Amino acid sequence: MTVPFLDLKLQYATYREDVQARLANVIEGQRFIMGPEVAELEDAIARYVDVEHAIGCASGTDALLLSLKALNLKPGDEVITTAMTFFASAGAVVNAGGTPRFVDVDPATLNLDPEAAESAVTSRARVVMPVHLYGQMALMEPLIELANRRNLAVVEDAAQAIGARQQIGGEWRGAGSIGVLGTFSFFPSKNLGAWGDGGMVTTRDKQLAERIKLLRVHGGAKRYHHDEVGTNSRLDTLQAAVLLAKLQYLREWTARRREHASAYTEAFSDLDEVAPLSVESRNEHIYHQYTVRAEQRDLLTAYLKEGGVGCAVYYPVPLHLQPCFAHLGYKKGMLPVTEKATLEVLSLPVFPELTDEQRDRVIDRVRKFYS
Repeated sequence: MTVPFLDLKLQYATYREDVQARLANVIEGQRFIMGPEVAELEDAIARYVDVEHAIGCASGTDALLLSLKALNLKPGDEVITTAMTFFASAGAVVNAGGTPRFVDVDPATLNLDPEAAESAVTSRARVVMPVHLYGQMALMEPLIELANRRNLAVVEDAAQAIGARQQIGGEWRGAGSIGVLGTFSFFPSKNLGAWGDGGMVTTRDKQLAERIKLLRVHGGAKRYHHDEVGTNSRLDTLQAAVLLAKLQYLREWTARRREHASAYTEAFSDLDEVAPLSVESRNEHIYHQYTVRAEQRDLLTAYLKEGGVGCAVYYPVPLHLQPCFAHLGYKKGMLPVTEKATLEVLSLPVFPELTDEQRDRVIDRVRKFYS
C-alpha cells in the first residue's frame, strides 16, 4: 500500500459538482477580473475569521507584502519574526522596505517565543509578525501586550492556519482576527486551497482595508487615477469561485485532520524517538501539517519513502542562515532551538481523505524503523 503525502484528486471528488457550477457561472458571465465571486468570497472569509474586512489578493506572499506596505515601513524599520517558516514571511519584510529581526521559537510548539520577541525589541522595531506554524496559533496574548507597551503593530502570518482558534480572556478568537492585520494563503496544498495562487488580508481597521484595496490595484480607486504606486495583486475570479465551492467543506475537513492527528499522537506516545509537537491547551489546532521531532530524521524519511509513504520536511534550513540574509549578521548557533528543530522536524500525511488503513500504514512504518 502506498500513502501519498497529499492527494488533491480525492478531494476534488467531494466538491466536483459545486465547483463546476460555480466555474460555469464565471465563464458565462465573462468577468474574470474582480468578478462578483471575489466580493462574495471576501464577505465569506470575513465572517469565517470574524473580522469586518477581508481583501483578496494574488497570493499569500502578496497578502504579507500589501499588509507591510500599508504600515509604511521605512528603511531600517525592523519586523520581529521567526526563522522557522517559509521564505515568504521574511521575503515580504524586505520587499516592503523593512528588515527582518529573527528570534527563536518555543521548543514545544516551534511557534514564535514571546520572551525572545520582547528581548529583540529595539528603537527600530515597528512590527511583530508571528507565524501560526503548521496550523497552530502562536501565543497572541503576550505578543499583543508587548505590542501595546512598545507601540508595535502585530501582523499575523496565518497562511497555514485558517480556522485555527485561541482562547484569549475567556473568548475564542480566530487566526487573523487578533493583530491589526492577518494574512492567508490559498496555495493549492493549504487546508483551503485554490487551483493556483491566491491570498487574503483580514482586518478590523477600515482605513487599512481601504489602503490595501488601493495597493492591490496599482494604487488607484478610480481607473487611470492613481493616488500612490501600488501593484497588480488581484484575486482571480476563477480562483474565488473554486474557494467558495470548497469553503463549505472546510470544517468537515478540519475535523478529519484532527482525527488523524489524535491517532498519530496516541500511536507514538510510547516511542522515545518520536515527539509530536505540543498543542497549547488554549489552542484549537487545524493541522495543516502533522509534525513530529524525530531522531535520525533523514534516515526515517528515506525509509518511509522507500516504503511508499509520503512525508516532508518543513523547513530544512532556517531563514537566518539563508545566503540572502547573510548581510544581517546571523551565525550558526544564534537561534539554537530553531536550528535543532530544522534537523528533526518531519511532517506525516494528514489530509482529510487519508483512510484509516493508510494512516495505520504510516504508523506501522514509523514504528518498524525504530524497532
